[in-house]
Amino acid sequence: MRRINRRPGRGIFLKLLSVGVLGVAVWGFGLFKFADAIPVAVADATTRTDGIVVLTGGSRRLSEGLDLLSRGLAEKLFVSGVYKGIDVRKLLSIVKPKPEDLETMINIGIATNTTGNAEETKDWMGKQQYASLRLVTAAYHMPRSLLEFKNAMPAISLIPHPVFPENVKHNRWWVWPGTASLVISEYNKYLLAWVRLWVGRMIGKTGLRNFGTGTG
Repeated sequence: MRRINRRPGRGIFLKLLSVGVLGVAVWGFGLFKFADAIPVAVADATTRTDGIVVLTGGSRRLSEGLDLLSRGLAEKLFVSGVYKGIDVRKLLSIVKPKPEDLETMINIGIATNTTGNAEETKDWMGKQQYASLRLVTAAYHMPRSLLEFKNAMPAISLIPHPVFPENVKHNRWWVWPGTASLVISEYNKYLLAWVRLWVGRMIGKTGLRNFGTGTG
């Protein structure tokens, strides 16, 4: 009887292939779940909050935040992510003809990413002694923004207020190359943020946060 010589490398390859296929399937399933979580409307447009927070990235976000402020839905507006060197008056002149009307009710921050948005908003909320906020950002950016903001401020009452860029197609998003690329990119960023926050919580729970820091 002949012995059948099996190549060990082939078995390893098949296992790796199976793991890869499973990983892609899980990632794809999560992608569509993420896309379904992107809001398609403003669920609560009337509840008043202490503050309104706008994350920069499009003029519609700022104009929406200013409209909400002018309607009396909050005491102050915080614009997070403004380029350095731009003051409130210059910022307002872009979208409003009379910036002096709202100038004293607006503060700005210079964060460069969503994590920074959440951190500087946390500082601003603390200084103002606010307990609730309305968060204004693009709909596709809302899931990751909520993840970061709820992690930074778990006790804050937060109302999401999405805006909807005209060039982003929510319905059948996968057939629009630009929108598909945007959703996939945002999903991957969401996953990375989730993993980072999860690892941070695990490190905190196990007491490894100060590992290797010494006592000096």
